[in-house]
Amino acid sequence: MKVLVVGPGGREHALVRSLLADPYVREVHAAPGNAGMAQLVPVHAVNASSPAEVTALARQLGSDLVVIGPEAPLAAGVADALREAGIPVFGPSKAAAQLEASKAFAKQVMAAAGVPTAMARVAATPEQAADALDTFGAPYVVKDDGLAAGKGVVVTSDRDEALAHAQSCFDVGGTVVVEEFLDGPEVSLFVISDGRTVVPLAPAQDFKRIHDGDEGPNTGGMGAYSPLSWVPADLVADVVRRVAQPTIDEMAARGTPFVGVLYCGLALTSRGMRVIEFNARFGDPETQAVLARLRTPLGGLLQAAAKGELDQLEQLKWDPRTAVSVVVAAANYPEAPRTGDRVRGLKKAGKIDGVHVLHAGTRLDGDGKVVSSGGRVLAVVGLGDDLAAARDKAYAGVEKIRLDGSLHRTDIALKALRGEVVVPAGSQGAEPAAGRDLPDGDVAPRGMADRDIADSDVEGDLA
Repeated sequence: MKVLVVGPGGREHALVRSLLADPYVREVHAAPGNAGMAQLVPVHAVNASSPAEVTALARQLGSDLVVIGPEAPLAAGVADALREAGIPVFGPSKAAAQLEASKAFAKQVMAAAGVPTAMARVAATPEQAADALDTFGAPYVVKDDGLAAGKGVVVTSDRDEALAHAQSCFDVGGTVVVEEFLDGPEVSLFVISDGRTVVPLAPAQDFKRIHDGDEGPNTGGMGAYSPLSWVPADLVADVVRRVAQPTIDEMAARGTPFVGVLYCGLALTSRGMRVIEFNARFGDPETQAVLARLRTPLGGLLQAAAKGELDQLEQLKWDPRTAVSVVVAAANYPEAPRTGDRVRGLKKAGKIDGVHVLHAGTRLDGDGKVVSSGGRVLAVVGLGDDLAAARDKAYAGVEKIRLDGSLHRTDIALKALRGEVVVPAGSQGAEPAAGRDLPDGDVAPRGMADRDIADSDVEGDLA
């Protein structure tokens, strides 16, 4: 295969790296790529969110498969244009990508499919937002309804801060989804779909807050690790049965089949497993850790999804080792990241056994030197026989990196290493077979009338 990877970040660098390890992939290209990808494959300076430009490039290259990494090109309809041109593509259509592009839409799909998730209300005015905050109480969870690169969520016990975030979304013509707070540890699970069949990858856990101890504002993600020794043994099967397959079935029933990767952000709460959010693409930085362990050739897996042939796939194979990914971010991230700073120590970090460095926000300057070009600059990935070894390797790599003013978390996977991740009793098996939460706590059965769902939406309540 000749594969084109669309996107500029760390997730795409991880995809390129894994595709190059596939013996059936003879050539990989990236668009627009970054400084790290440019060291491995040809890169092409196109607008990743332009359906016309990406399609023209894929035609020019004679691509057998196009893999779309970020959410923005999906929401712009790049996958639709490629499919119309007869080019196999891994990534959902614009309509199917609404599972990420609109959190309100995702809640509607979950309600129809009987997927367990947090109670929520959509608010379009400050008054509606205030009422929803008072209904659910603190801690307050306010989400920008649209795409926000992983930074559109505020979780706070400060009501004024929650209202201010909602107002910032209203000021630009948006709406927000206000949710109940979900207790319990979070899990990320990627599920590959060809529109009918689903194939889960290994679970991971990421770290959204900027500072150690989960302090500070949300970011796009500061690190991740996989596998998770503390999750219930049947979690993946449970997510496929009660979350992923019902969602994929519902999207197909709506005439918008979902072909790509469904990111299931989960909370293991005292009332059972709940979906926090869906994304319509690989998550970053979880991808960097998960793909480091995947031994099944990635190109064949993604092509099978693109062609509707996942049911013919053999069981996935995994490296038994643990992967830990630590993000190195630019000065002043996430508020106003400084760019243009020289990045040093990349070769030294990459020479450590079991360590590789994936570029995210980097570019080459006029002298051919690597400089920062975004908020999250690099992810250093360590592979070790156990979690302690993987952490040691990742942080040994981080210590070799030199970037003025940079910051990184020092506690990625630390609680898991110490055995401090606690899964609440009742997090498994406490759910109805199929249903949805309503604000009064009742459960509406799967298959409830469209009129009832519409009535609930009019009230501003979505489950």
